[in-house]
Amino acid sequence: MGFEKEYSENDYRREDPALAQGPVILEFGNAWCGWCRRAQPLIEAALKAHDGVRHIKVADASGKRLGRAFTVKLWPTLVFLKDGEERARLVRPHDADEIRQSLGKIL
Repeated sequence: MGFEKEYSENDYRREDPALAQGPVILEFGNAWCGWCRRAQPLIEAALKAHDGVRHIKVADASGKRLGRAFTVKLWPTLVFLKDGEERARLVRPHDADEIRQSLGKIL
C-alpha cells in the first residue's frame, strides 16, 4: 500500500471490494494532466506516514463508470473512503496539509 505511481486503466465499479475495505484514497486523473502531475509530490508527502492507506489512481475519462459514479468533474479529484463510505473529497489540492487533514477523516 502507500503511494501509487501509475494510473490504473482498470474499470473499477463502485462496489469493487478494493474500495470497500479500510481507508482508501481514490485519485481520479490522468498521466498527461498538468494539474495531476503537480499534485503528485503533495499526495506522496501526505501518504509517507500512512502505509496502511490504499491509494488507487484511476485513469479517468469520458465514459468511465467510476468517475461518473463519484461525479468527478475536475482532475485530480481525491475521494477519501473508509470502508466504502466517502468521508472527504479534495479537488486540485494545493498543499500536503489539506490532504493530511482529509486523511484524518478516514484513519
